[in-house]
Amino acid sequence: QVQLVESGGGSVQAGGSLRLSCAASGRHFSLDVMGWHRQAPGKQRELVASITRGGITVYTNSVKARFTTFRDNTKNTVYLQTDSLKLEDTGVYYCAAGPGGGSWTSWGQGTQVTVSS
Repeated sequence: QVQLVESGGGSVQAGGSLRLSCAASGRHFSLDVMGWHRQAPGKQRELVASITRGGITVYTNSVKARFTTFRDNTKNTVYLQTDSLKLEDTGVYYCAAGPGGGSWTSWGQGTQVTVSS
């Protein structure tokens, strides 16, 4: 199992940016598909971005062209660059790892992102 620790959350005004990081330790990080999930207040957790071992990325429609995920396998770290933030981007962002196919076997503790007007 991979251990994941997120960082980089915080409070920002609408239109601003944050870069979230997820540091992995444990078994071989590069074997995993990595995903960023978001849980907004009162809503279910949703997958907003994912990146495969080979760097192929997928984004949910609401964040396309605003969020970018990338990974550095030499540092065992995956990132989520969030730009042009909107009020509705507020939530706890979780990093997750898995073998692919929508299966997530390891989760981080989450980092709070708060966007204000």
